[in-house]
Amino acid sequence: MKSPSYAFHRLRFHPRLTLWSFLFLFFLLLFFFCSPPAASSGGKRRSLKTTGNSERARLGPNWEAKARNSARPRSNSGLTVLVTGAAGFVGTHVSVALKKRGDGVVGLDNFNNYYETGLKKARKSLLERQGVYIIDADAGVRYAMQNPNSYIHSNVNGFVSLLEACKNANPQPSIVWASSSSVYGLNSKVPFSEKDRTDQPASLYAATKKAGEEIAHTYNHIYGLSITGLRFFTVYGPWGRPDMAYYFFTKDILRGKEIKIFEGANHATVARDFTYIDDVAKGCLAALDTAKKSTGSGGEKRGSAQLRIYNLGNTSPVPVGRLVSILEKLLKVKARKKVLPMPGNGDVLFTHANISLARKELGYKPTTDLETGLKKFVKWYLGYYGAKKKSAW
Repeated sequence: MKSPSYAFHRLRFHPRLTLWSFLFLFFLLLFFFCSPPAASSGGKRRSLKTTGNSERARLGPNWEAKARNSARPRSNSGLTVLVTGAAGFVGTHVSVALKKRGDGVVGLDNFNNYYETGLKKARKSLLERQGVYIIDADAGVRYAMQNPNSYIHSNVNGFVSLLEACKNANPQPSIVWASSSSVYGLNSKVPFSEKDRTDQPASLYAATKKAGEEIAHTYNHIYGLSITGLRFFTVYGPWGRPDMAYYFFTKDILRGKEIKIFEGANHATVARDFTYIDDVAKGCLAALDTAKKSTGSGGEKRGSAQLRIYNLGNTSPVPVGRLVSILEKLLKVKARKKVLPMPGNGDVLFTHANISLARKELGYKPTTDLETGLKKFVKWYLGYYGAKKKSAW
């Protein structure tokens, strides 16, 4: 089960970072997100100046004041954080958690149509009610499974664009970004440890996330950027992603549609290390809080910088059949099930996170079991898709 094709990053700044440093990063990133993947090397590219002017006009005359207010922490000890992919599932929850504890937050999202954009717009409204301002880059990238180039555009090109902007900033920010448990690929040793091999990706998506980790190492080594990568394990919960099994199982069970449950060779059980969104958000904030300063300035390295990678999972794999049983109980509806062989689409049979490193260095401790987390998700789902579309927040 994959994360969305776009990358999710959090950039930590100290409160003294000027608004102009923010604008510098915004317009470099907007230039990337507003430019579709090039079809050929001969295609024309819009200039940064032209893109910046058009974005200023579209965002309106007061966007800078809104961004400034949103970025301002409530205390001198608070962080100022730029969240890319802020209208995404994890991005929304992390943004709200940061704002609630008093940090300054500004979001950036391209609102691509990897899944229904209406859900992302609803998340944006939620964030605005929490005082988080989001800049809409409005890219319209196609659904990544139908266009493999979008994986490369977001997970590789997008990550490099982010790192390029950060390396030239003065001061440089610290970066926390989303890798994925998919980097473990065909690794058969479980539970997965950060020390295990990650050179056997089972999908293009996994390969792009592994590429991101290597690229992060390069920018850390050459430019002194402080970078922390987080390998998420099957994140679920309210405001989740419609392309994830727990979400579309809920939808299909309620509609009386048949759901497909996959199994491995010789009827092997498919299991996932389902991790509740609040536990993941706490891990993200812990990574931010323990991130050290970058050591470079204006593209030049001044000394060695922090480079870290952590698993964020629940360390308790659950068979997919058990997931369905819990949903049947919570929805009070019997599912129509069809068991099929697992297709060769890059999904793996089993995921299981070893979180000992995150527990030791971040204080990360997931506390939500699957039934408790699904109960919260179902409550949100029935409210969001009910007649009055009420939010669970």
